[in-house]
Amino acid sequence: MTVPDSVSIVGGGIGGLSAACHLADAGADVTLFEQHDDLGGVAGSFKSDGFRFDSGPSWYLMPEVFERFFESFGTSVDAAYELERLDPSYRVFWKDGDRLDVPADPDALAPKLEAYEDGAADAFHEYLDHAEAVYELAMDRFVYPRRARLRDWLDGDLLRAAWALPLLRSMDRHVGGYVEHPKLRQLLEYKLVFLGGSPYNTPALYTLMSHVDFNQGVFHPVGGMQVLVDALVDLADRLGVTLERNTPVSRIQPNGDGMRVRTNGDTQASDCVVANASPAHVERTLLPPDQRDHDDANWDGQTYGPSAYLLYLGVEGDVDPLRHHSLVLPVDWDAHFETIFDEPGWPTDPAYYIHVPSKTDRSYAPDGHHSVFILVPIAPGLNDGPARRAWMRERVLEDLAEYAVDLRGRITVEHEACVSDFANHFGQPKGNALGLAHTLWQTGPLRPAHRADTAPGLYYTGADTQPGVGLPMCLISGKQTAQAIAADTPA
Repeated sequence: MTVPDSVSIVGGGIGGLSAACHLADAGADVTLFEQHDDLGGVAGSFKSDGFRFDSGPSWYLMPEVFERFFESFGTSVDAAYELERLDPSYRVFWKDGDRLDVPADPDALAPKLEAYEDGAADAFHEYLDHAEAVYELAMDRFVYPRRARLRDWLDGDLLRAAWALPLLRSMDRHVGGYVEHPKLRQLLEYKLVFLGGSPYNTPALYTLMSHVDFNQGVFHPVGGMQVLVDALVDLADRLGVTLERNTPVSRIQPNGDGMRVRTNGDTQASDCVVANASPAHVERTLLPPDQRDHDDANWDGQTYGPSAYLLYLGVEGDVDPLRHHSLVLPVDWDAHFETIFDEPGWPTDPAYYIHVPSKTDRSYAPDGHHSVFILVPIAPGLNDGPARRAWMRERVLEDLAEYAVDLRGRITVEHEACVSDFANHFGQPKGNALGLAHTLWQTGPLRPAHRADTAPGLYYTGADTQPGVGLPMCLISGKQTAQAIAADTPA
């Protein structure tokens, strides 16, 4: 593909690194500006007193997307890092004392579901068959191909497929057509939290996540998510990308036929700019007012994914019965989702996720200890002052002690993050942790486009743009942004 001579990239998250690699590989002179010392955005890790923690994403899903990315540069995942498939994929704790291991083989899971509902095994297989068909259709027709405009999505074959129409209803209604037991519905729906949505506001199109979860499986990159970031950085470096760390950008200014980026008092000129940041943040803080596509009211009216209360704990002793990945769920989780999307507030009976990578990878913790990461989804925009954080900490540790394991009294290292950290450190609107939620009106062509309209030469990539949230989607987003730039570049 034909690309401009020079491209500046603002932000070194997964989408920015992906775009940098594709553009440099096509011949552009690429300079990437990252405001922090570490690349990877919310992905990556940090160390503290002998412990290591994945700072953000910790689920390695959709392995074929990563393989496809590296193969496009003549290498492979195997050459970059080692993957280990988890079995069981994760363990679910319900707050009535019930627990369920989800094996890597869905055929081994199906019989377990009969204990909850007669006919659930057959319904599960039928549901997964449908989820696989949706996944293949979505990836082949709409995710990998760059369909930037609404009319690009008016695919005749899809519109003639009557089975696809129910995908516009909510995920909860769709799942309810297969199983009725609330625990089974939770099992099939929880992954939507990682897309920044709930079962009640996310379209059933994302049933594809069940294929990702149960059929493709859950993996652990040995060494943690940092090995993925390191592999992307190494690839960018080999392709000739100039990586400017600790270089915050204070202004993006269209200038005639090119763009200018202001960094630390200096101005860098390039043919175009790729912003690997929320368009809301870019428009509000980096662009001149007359170059914005939207006003503040537009961004205030968007539905953002959850923020999170995060605990990073170095724990002495055993943490059984926790697994590498564990979920702790109320039997009725409606109240928690209401505090995220309907009536924002702090959950009193939270659903939460626990990551203990040291169960699989002993490099995460000293002997006799474990690295424990706890994530509680909460509403964006909440006031997370010290008193409220302390309340949430005690609530979660007390809850965990009652339903799984008591960590209190054994914590030797502790860090936390919450709403204000996502807002201040990453410029996330309202301090959200995931980007725009995948509601029906923020899916596909209805998400922010890769091209800016009013500021020619400005492009976007990452979770807030197409195709959406998650590490695999950000990798694809970077390629699609490069394709958009190539389409606008005269041969």
